[in-house]
Amino acid sequence: MSEARLAKLTPRLARSGLSNVHPQALANERDTKVKRLAGKIDRVLVDAPCTGFGTLRRNPDLKWRQPESAVAELSARQLAILTAASTLVKPGGRLVYATCSVLPDENERVVERLLAENAAFAMGDASAELARAGIPLDTGVTLKLLPHVHHCDGFFAAVLARG
Repeated sequence: MSEARLAKLTPRLARSGLSNVHPQALANERDTKVKRLAGKIDRVLVDAPCTGFGTLRRNPDLKWRQPESAVAELSARQLAILTAASTLVKPGGRLVYATCSVLPDENERVVERLLAENAAFAMGDASAELARAGIPLDTGVTLKLLPHVHHCDGFFAAVLARG
């Protein structure tokens, strides 16, 4: 995440009432902060770089700006980022993986690959988490918002629980 986007996050966190959030910009998945924070964090959000195909209704030209190789390249990068982020989560913690894409290769398949490679994590239930927060939205185990169903940009999120 860029420094500019992190700066915009501060007022949004204040409006939401969250106070114990410490956003960190990481240069890459090998950033020294990753090693220093390994196994110490309760909740980690990965807002992964993606094709942005969930925003096609607002950005229809996006599909022409992406090379054919973009999805494969991004899914490999997403898995590397998610794997590095998983090392930060302490036992009993949660890792949330999110994209603004609707493509399974960037979403479900990335999560499935992490779960196959890391037995410490199990799929959580996004709908149950939303219900606990008082949000009556049931899209199943993962959160998948679709423009033609939910009348908003496409979005994906998965909650991964560390045992």
